[in-house]
Amino acid sequence: MFNVGDKIVYPMHGAGIIEAIKEQEVLGEKRKYYVMHLPLGDMKVMIPTGSVEKLRLREVIDEEGVEKVLSILRDQKTKMSANWNRRFRANMEKIRTGDIYEVAEVVRNLSLRKKERGLSTGETKMLDNARQILISELVLARDIGEEAAGDIIDEPFS
Repeated sequence: MFNVGDKIVYPMHGAGIIEAIKEQEVLGEKRKYYVMHLPLGDMKVMIPTGSVEKLRLREVIDEEGVEKVLSILRDQKTKMSANWNRRFRANMEKIRTGDIYEVAEVVRNLSLRKKERGLSTGETKMLDNARQILISELVLARDIGEEAAGDIIDEPFS
C-alpha cells in the first residue's frame, strides 16, 4: 500500500516517512514491516504492513488539507461538555481516530478553554499530545521546521 519515501500518519504517534520495508521474524512468524521514521522525537517504529487499515495509517495531508486545518483552528466556535470527564473522553476519541481535522478541533477547543478558564493536568497533557501530532503533520505537509509549524498552530490563540 505504501512505498519507501511516502509521508504517512500513524494515529496517536504522528507523521513520519517510510524509510524501508523489511521482512523480519518476530515470535517465530515472518512478516513484512514498514520502517517509519518520526522526525519529531527522532524515533523509528516498525509497523506490520498487514495492519495498515486496522491502525488507520494514512497519507499526510496536502496543501488543501493544511488550509482546512488552519480554518478549523481559526474558528472560534466550540461545543464542549462542561463535564470534565465527558469532555476528556470525547477529545481522546477524536485523537484516536487519526483524523487530522478531529485533532485540529481538539487543539482548538482545548486552546480556547485554556485561554478562558485554564486546563486540568490531564487536559494540558492531552493538548500537548494533540498539538505534537498536528505539528508533525504540518512539518511534513509544508516541509517546514517544527518551530514554524508550532507558530502556525498557536497564531489563532495569541
